[in-house]
Amino acid sequence: MSEPAAFIRAHTTPLPVPSLPDLSLYQAAEVTSLWEMTEAELLQNGLAPPFWAFPWAGGQALGLWLRQNPHVVKGKRVLDLACGSGLVGIVAAKLGAAQVIANDIDPFAGAAVALNAALNGVNVTFDGADRLAEAPPAVDVILAGDICYEKSMTAAMLTFLRKSRALGIAVYVGDPHRSYFPGEGLARLATFDIHTDTQIEDRAVKPASVWSLI
Repeated sequence: MSEPAAFIRAHTTPLPVPSLPDLSLYQAAEVTSLWEMTEAELLQNGLAPPFWAFPWAGGQALGLWLRQNPHVVKGKRVLDLACGSGLVGIVAAKLGAAQVIANDIDPFAGAAVALNAALNGVNVTFDGADRLAEAPPAVDVILAGDICYEKSMTAAMLTFLRKSRALGIAVYVGDPHRSYFPGEGLARLATFDIHTDTQIEDRAVKPASVWSLI
């Protein structure tokens, strides 16, 4: 596969985020073809599916909630965990976060974050480490959108987030009510009707909630 940034420029287009239309991300117009293209490379190169190519509902909800509550990130050190496109981190940067680290194990996400941050005029640092296998980083806030799409990954994410919360780090999660999302140990802060792409979600408008880890 070609160099990540070149691949992203060739196969995606800067488009407005449906529920945050003043922001733009490099997005896949034809979801199926891009997904099949990256899947064809999975066995050879161990690439993840192109989660970085879409603004997922949980991340959009988290971005909307942050805009209503900018004090949560203003002047803070922020980690956007499993960042994908970097949408949530970009919102935090625009709201005045002192530092934003976008973390994802997919190197293509790193290229997407760099391109998307430049597109929106903010500075976001990419971190490609497997944070779930390490101690929580030195940040004030962790933001995580759409982390509960698979059972074992949900458990690993929540274990890491609970360790982080025990250290005094504030944790906020955005999720469109996926089946693996747990209800216990979290407090619902808000629910939004999020505009989505029916190529990746089951409806054009999907409810998604923002939660804080207690």
